[in-house]
Amino acid sequence: MKLNRAGFTLLELIIVIFLITLMVGLSAVFFANTLPSGKFNATAREIASTIRQARHLAQLNGEKQIITIDLDSRSYGIEGRGKKNLPSGIDIKVIDPLAGDITSDKYHMAFHATGGTEGGTIVLWTSSRAAHIKIDPVAGAVIIQ
Repeated sequence: MKLNRAGFTLLELIIVIFLITLMVGLSAVFFANTLPSGKFNATAREIASTIRQARHLAQLNGEKQIITIDLDSRSYGIEGRGKKNLPSGIDIKVIDPLAGDITSDKYHMAFHATGGTEGGTIVLWTSSRAAHIKIDPVAGAVIIQ
């Protein structure tokens, strides 16, 4: 009489568990490295979205809207509508067309009902990358470079 043994040996189970552990470990390292990049991109998009919102509110309501960027407390927002804080590890400055680089105090960007804007380029950076948020003076579009 012949015995039919079905199943896995202990060695096969150990090899499979090792390979699964290796794949999970490598994917965790990959995702941990992409997290700061995603946070940086999201911050740049949020600031650009705030600029677009202020521009649209100015045109819709017929009144000037002001974005205040507090470079010392690292926050920004439309006046009267709350503020958002910058994540840690991301630095900010403003390049004003008249005053040059501004790295401290508060900076105000104004959006008029007629579509006109007053403000400079917002620069975000980390140790590995940078982004410039500009407003097209003709079309009023917000450009992230």
